[in-house]
Amino acid sequence: MSDLVIRRNQLLSMQTMEKNRIQILPKELHSSIKPILTAMKNQITKIEEKLIKLIDECPEYQSKNTILQSVPGIGNIAATSIISNVPELGYITNKQAASLIGVAPITKESGRYKGKRTIQGGRAQVRTVLYMAMMSAMQCNPVFKATYQRLLDAGKPKKVAIVACVRKMVVTLNSMLRDGVMWDENKAKI
Repeated sequence: MSDLVIRRNQLLSMQTMEKNRIQILPKELHSSIKPILTAMKNQITKIEEKLIKLIDECPEYQSKNTILQSVPGIGNIAATSIISNVPELGYITNKQAASLIGVAPITKESGRYKGKRTIQGGRAQVRTVLYMAMMSAMQCNPVFKATYQRLLDAGKPKKVAIVACVRKMVVTLNSMLRDGVMWDENKAKI
């Protein structure tokens, strides 16, 4: 499953490159790029279908997938990415989960030097998928929308607020998988 997720990401990168090329090349060359884009789109669709089939074949993956997708903003791709690339989720502490994904704020300090808190390390592919899932969740999930707005009102930059929301999502998902419970908006507000 992890290999399929990686291959899907590779195809998406290549598709983005081709879409960028079509914008800068003369119209006469567009006919050489359009078939490639169509082929890539078909391959991405086939991989997504294989991923869904793999999840449907395994009861453990099915239960995790159901729990993960109960959160508004988490779809097939985000759930698949989490299941395949972060199998530890649900078995570790919330701090470990945030560090594993790479959304835990790390303070850079030495002696009298007080640096800024930044995120680093972790599993970049999952972090990217969850960042995009958060962009969706902020539109359809009132809990994350309120958290994001509260952080903005407190003067946080937009990216910092989004990463903080992703961290909240990771902690929430970890707790949900650990306890085997579905999304509950009232419990997530805490």
